[in-house]
Amino acid sequence: MYIRHLGLRPYLETWEAMRTYTAARDTDSADELWLVQHPPVFTQGQAGKTEHLLAPGDIPVIHIDRGGQITYHGPGQIIMYLLLDIRRSGIGIRALVSMIENSVITLLQTHGITAAARPDAPGVYVAGNKIASLGLKISNGRTYHGVALNVDMDLEPFTRINPCGLVGMHMTQLRDLGIPLSPTAAGDALAAAFTQQWLARAC
Repeated sequence: MYIRHLGLRPYLETWEAMRTYTAARDTDSADELWLVQHPPVFTQGQAGKTEHLLAPGDIPVIHIDRGGQITYHGPGQIIMYLLLDIRRSGIGIRALVSMIENSVITLLQTHGITAAARPDAPGVYVAGNKIASLGLKISNGRTYHGVALNVDMDLEPFTRINPCGLVGMHMTQLRDLGIPLSPTAAGDALAAAFTQQWLARAC
């Protein structure tokens, strides 16, 4: 598993790089995790409904090829993109989603916070508030896109949408839970938690 730290990168540039890498993969290509932050942007999934975009203001809206509805990305949120060959590993998509969610839950448990996944709405929740959003694209048995964890950011833009299509959903973040991690440190912890699960399952 190769981990890339990309820093703050434009969304469109990163999305195109993920698609390019996935399209060029062969059976020997390495699995990679990309840790990145984006300037403010709303992304709308393939099945996204326009009624969930309430008042975007001056933040751009990009229609993309992952599953799910609309979400927000901005500085202070760490995103882990998963460029994985699940066909080669033999890991199914439902199992992969659970591994991603459990990675966030493990990170939070390390800091004394109880979190959970929901069977009806992918992601991770703390006391009913959403802290991590998840969306994937699978192409020829290979994944891209991933999970966005709110760390230390301005949550106001989430009030301009129904996050992930969930009306009235409130968002939270590590800072508000008293977890003093930077986005970089949170990304490293998240990648470590996921890699441990991935290697154990793939062996």
